[in-house]
Amino acid sequence: MKNIISLVIFSSYWPLAGNFGLNTNLLETNLINLSVVLSLLVYFGKGVLNNLLSNRKQNILSTINDAEERYKEATDKLEQARTRLQRAKVKADEIRVNGLSQIEKEKQELIYAADEDSKRLEDSKNATIRFEEQRAIEQVRQQVSRLALERTLETLNNRLNNELHSRMIDYHIGLLRAMESTND
Repeated sequence: MKNIISLVIFSSYWPLAGNFGLNTNLLETNLINLSVVLSLLVYFGKGVLNNLLSNRKQNILSTINDAEERYKEATDKLEQARTRLQRAKVKADEIRVNGLSQIEKEKQELIYAADEDSKRLEDSKNATIRFEEQRAIEQVRQQVSRLALERTLETLNNRLNNELHSRMIDYHIGLLRAMESTND
């Protein structure tokens, strides 16, 4: 403590100590003092400056490394996304092709089924037509036979008298006897 007080008292005796400032006039300044101050600044400032620069360099390098890692991750994710997109496109093409082939297959099956139904309907129609033709032919035959019998009976009744009737009966009886004798 005594040293500090003596320094303060002793400093009051210094005539220059009362006024502190920067002298910019090079001719009035002491070159040795300037060189000492500059060398001290370079010596101590060099470590501080090197420290600041190395910290800044490390920050920049870590930022660059982080950016490169993020770039690599983004690139990997992009490649994965492209791969997934490509697989999705291939899958979509497969689905579309399978869908188209399935549609074509079902279309062919429907056409085949429609053809089969058409053939069955045609066969059924033809069978119905033949049946109706046979029935119509049979009805016409029956009507023709009935009409022929009616006309024949009418003609016979008109032309047939008792004598002709007797001769016909005798003729048929003779035919029956001749057939009977050939069978024995």
